[in-house]
This record gives sequence, C-alpha cells and structure tokens, in this order.
Amino acid sequence: MISIYNTLSQKKEPFKPIEPGKVRMYVCGMTVYDYCHLGHARVLVAFDVITRYLRHCGFDVHYVRNITDIDDKILRRADENGEVFSDLTERMIKAMHEDEAKLGVLSPTEEPRATAYIDEIIAMIHKLVASGHAYAADNGDVYFAVESYPEYGKLSKKKLEDLVAGARVDVQEAKRSPADFVLWKAAKTGEVSWPSPWGDGRPGWHIECSAMSSCCLGDTFDIHGGGPDLLFPHHENEIAQSECASGQTFVNTWMHAGAIRVNKEKMSKSLGNFFTIREIFESYLPEVVRYFLVSSHYRSQVDYSEENLAKAGRVLNRLYQALRGIVPAKNVPEGEHDQRFCDAMNDDFNTAGAMAVLHSVANEINQYRRDGNDDEASRSAAVLVRLGGILGLLQQDPEAYFQAGVDGELSADEIETMIQARTDARKNKDFAEADRIRDELASKGVILDDSREGTSWRRG
Repeated sequence: MISIYNTLSQKKEPFKPIEPGKVRMYVCGMTVYDYCHLGHARVLVAFDVITRYLRHCGFDVHYVRNITDIDDKILRRADENGEVFSDLTERMIKAMHEDEAKLGVLSPTEEPRATAYIDEIIAMIHKLVASGHAYAADNGDVYFAVESYPEYGKLSKKKLEDLVAGARVDVQEAKRSPADFVLWKAAKTGEVSWPSPWGDGRPGWHIECSAMSSCCLGDTFDIHGGGPDLLFPHHENEIAQSECASGQTFVNTWMHAGAIRVNKEKMSKSLGNFFTIREIFESYLPEVVRYFLVSSHYRSQVDYSEENLAKAGRVLNRLYQALRGIVPAKNVPEGEHDQRFCDAMNDDFNTAGAMAVLHSVANEINQYRRDGNDDEASRSAAVLVRLGGILGLLQQDPEAYFQAGVDGELSADEIETMIQARTDARKNKDFAEADRIRDELASKGVILDDSREGTSWRRG
C-alpha cells in the first residue's frame, strides 16, 4: 500500500485512487517566458519519479502537466524582445522539452496549453458569475468573490480575515474585497485578447489550471502537484473556483515538492544565485543533476552548491563503476532488494531510502567481482539497472556515461590514441613516458582505470 503526504490534511494517507488501477494526476507546469531554472527541474524530476513508480506498481497513470502560454510575464518579455508573444512561447517550449529530455523526464500524457482552452475558461467563469461566486467589475475585469466560499484557506491553513486585513489594494482595482482574485483581465489597448461576455480580455492565471485540469481529468481527480511556491495563492484559488464551479471535491491528494536553496539561501535573481537548467548542464552531466535531485526526498529542501553537485557526480560514478564491464543477466526475478526498494517508495516516495538500496546492490556486485563470481555479479547488475530505471537512472551504457564528460578538451579518438601510446610505453618498460601520458590525460580531465582486462577511461 502506497502512502502519500497530503498537504491538505498535513499527514500521510493510504493512497486509494478514485478508479481502481488508474491514477489521474495534474501538475502545474511552466510559464514559458524564459528558460527553465533549477526549481523547475526539481518539480519536473520529482513528479517524473512519482509517475514512473506508480506505473511500475501497475497503475495506468494519466499525467497532465500544463503549459501557461499567456500571462503578464510573457507579454512583458515579448514586448521587451519586440516579438509576437506566441513566437516567444514556442521558443521557450522547445527549450523546455530539450532540457527535460536531457534530464530523463518522460513526456506527460497530456500537455495542454492555456491558449487552447479559452472557450472552456470562459464557460467556467460564466458558471461562477451565474452562481454568485464571481462578479464583473466596473473596470472590465471579472473577480472571484472569496467570501462566497466558506472553506477558503483550507489548503494553506490561512484565515480569510487575516488575508483581508493584510491585503494591499491597488487604487485602480475594482474588487469588492481585497482577497478577491481576477478570473478575466480586461485587455489594454493593443494587447492580445479574446472576446468574452465581459469584453475583450484574457484569462487570469488561476482559472487556467482549473479549466484545463477539469477538461482533461474531470471535476474530481486523484493527485494535484506543483512547486512549494504554488500552494498559496495559486492552488488555494484553484480549489475555491473549481469546487464552486462543479459542486464537487476538486482533488483528493495535494503534493508539493520542496524548495531549492543555493548555498543555503533562497534561489532568486536578485541575490545573483539563479541558475537555469542549461547553465548547470555546462558544468555537470544531466544524469548527475537528476541524481542530485532524486537523492533527496521530494518534499525536502535541496541545497544546490558546487560541492553538492560534485559529490552527486562522484556517487553516481560509483554506481556506474559497479556496472562497468558487466552484461546484466536476463529475466532475473524480483527479490529482497526489490522489496526493500518498494518499501521505501511506498512510504511517500522515499527516494533517499530507495537510493540506499541501489548502493547496497552496487556493493554486492563489487563483492561478487572480487570473489570472481561473475554470474552472480551479472544477476545483481540486472537488479541495479532495473531499480535504477524506476528512478530514471543508470540506463546508459557505463562506457558511454564515463566518456560523455562536459566540454572535454580531447576527443574519444585522441584519448584512445594516447592510451595506446601509454600501453606501448609500458610494454617497452618506459614507465616515465607512461606516467607522463597518464598525467597529461589527468590534467585534461581524463581519468584512467587499469584492470586485468586492460585500461578504461572516464572524464573526471
């Protein structure tokens, strides 16, 4: 039985999908005005692992991750760039797909875009206005009336009276209450817009996700996830408008990934510690970045630092080193390691515990190799690759992994030529030359590993 920490109840609960054997899950995706950053990677990888494990357990997972392709930030950035907003979003969506592919993130079942659901958004807003949960203001905007929903704050545990007391109201806004939020924004002159019963405009951010999730998954679904910054107000607002529109419970289980910190400080552009995924890929292999993210529990804070990334690389190297030179056996049945792995993952997707099992298997492989028991090493290697695959790790050929490197000075052919020259020098007992070649390779980030089978290499 899988148990999941539900942000709504603030406790772990046995997971019971609405429809046996099927999971309907929605995760808030990117607002595509810029390249994805490390916080996005955290959410992408966390819910990719959750999806992979649920499917491993036999569930048919319908995973929806939306794209916000109309938003104030998008329009501002497009205006700054002097381009049509859709050209900007298409370019950023393409970049996002490239980044997630390198991270080993599987494509969601559906990836709805807000601009394709304008009619559905307008229909939901119309329903809210007709039922008295929303109102058209004098400025052309349409607002959700928070006070019309008595349960507002149940996810974030915030009290409405505190929100109202602490709210700031722009003098140009026409809200009835400071806590009310916009569903439809009246278009400014020259701004991209769509026609609606309340005039030309565009949807507010919160209503986009409510409309897309209900259209793709129904009025009530199993899991809704996202980053920690979305819990309030975004997810709180989604609950309010969705439950008022449908009269049904919106989501059964709410899941939120932990925050990214950089050298123990909050990641932010203003602090100068903001990193895009592709910037990190300039220094670290994508699988190392994924390992770094997966090795911590999805709800925990992750501290990004050069030291922690380098450590993740060294640890992943040890796992691949255990697989090096071994052909994993075929059709190895599940056993004790699989059970321990599942026990960890069943406990709120405890990837840190699952990772400990992977290292236990790797140690077992190394012991079998020292004992000369190649058959058992091969069987254990199959287990390591199988369990690693559930986490999206260890699916590369070990030699390809070690020889990939980042911005290597030498090509693979050049390295092989130098290794052959070193081998020839050793045969001729010219050990000074052999050492010189090894040192030269090391200075260029290439590490040699000598064994009975010969010399292999990896980029350090």
